[in-house]
Amino acid sequence: MDSNCITLTRFVLAEQKKAPGATGELTQLLNSVQTAVKVISYAVRKAGITKLFGTAGETNVQGEEVKKLDVLANELFINMLKSSYTVALLISEENETVIEIETERRGKYIVAFDPLDGSSNIDCLVSIGSIFAIWKKTDNTAPTLADGLQPGNQVVAAGYALYGSATMMVLSLGSGVNGFMLDPSIGEFILTDKDMKIPQKGNIYSINEGYTHLWDDAIKEYVQNKKDPSKGKPYNARYVGSMVADVHRTIKYGGVFIYPATKASPNGKLRLLYECIPMAFIMTQAGGAASNGQIPILDIQPKTIHERSPIFLGSPDDVDEILQTIQKHKK
Repeated sequence: MDSNCITLTRFVLAEQKKAPGATGELTQLLNSVQTAVKVISYAVRKAGITKLFGTAGETNVQGEEVKKLDVLANELFINMLKSSYTVALLISEENETVIEIETERRGKYIVAFDPLDGSSNIDCLVSIGSIFAIWKKTDNTAPTLADGLQPGNQVVAAGYALYGSATMMVLSLGSGVNGFMLDPSIGEFILTDKDMKIPQKGNIYSINEGYTHLWDDAIKEYVQNKKDPSKGKPYNARYVGSMVADVHRTIKYGGVFIYPATKASPNGKLRLLYECIPMAFIMTQAGGAASNGQIPILDIQPKTIHERSPIFLGSPDDVDEILQTIQKHKK
């Protein structure tokens, strides 16, 4: 056993020490996120035995069927973050409106999160995850909706947890991306993937091809080119259906993750604040690129807390190729 292992808490404390004027609140906040993720990880592993599979008999604000684990994960994130005394406002995929924190518990950060991404895959044991992004409140006034509608280029930190063959947290504090594996024997996240970087170009494309008939011509052309041997070595198709799993693989191996606008969802389907922005922030910090097809995801000014967006993210060369194809079709 490594007697000098770097835990996630130790890593964040060291990073905070470098930041001028750091108060330790961000470390405290991330400790609360860690706790929520550890409990969710345990619940996911025991879901079948403890009867947490199946639906809760209700739908969320997105019109999606809510799973029992969705409810548990959402409550864990809300309760852990509220009790951290570091947040002013919370935005959850599962809640229709923002969650304001009581004055006596209020801190200076805003957190947007998807407590359990890919929950439709729970019952068949496919990898799922949690996603979050953290902003700082710009002043000392009472929090308002506007405080929760900051663009991605104002993000202080973002991360995701992947509940797969192991549980991993991938985190960026704005100076690179690092991955931490949960060691269940000591209950701590240990630094295992230091300074993660995505390859400049990959050979994998990830998209739900069941929606081919709803794509515009640019997306159809790009995907067809990736299969055509006359256009170069064909790419491999990989699509899990859990954003966290698909993006994690894309960072590790390179390539591109695509969730475009369709005729059925002209504004895209993935949510900007707690899916697209945190993943775009992490991807960009890992040397990749992320766009909505017109501008970088991190430059979009959110208008509503559940706003949706198309997204193209991954290796810089691959994302650039998609954007060139889109531009060609606009001429």
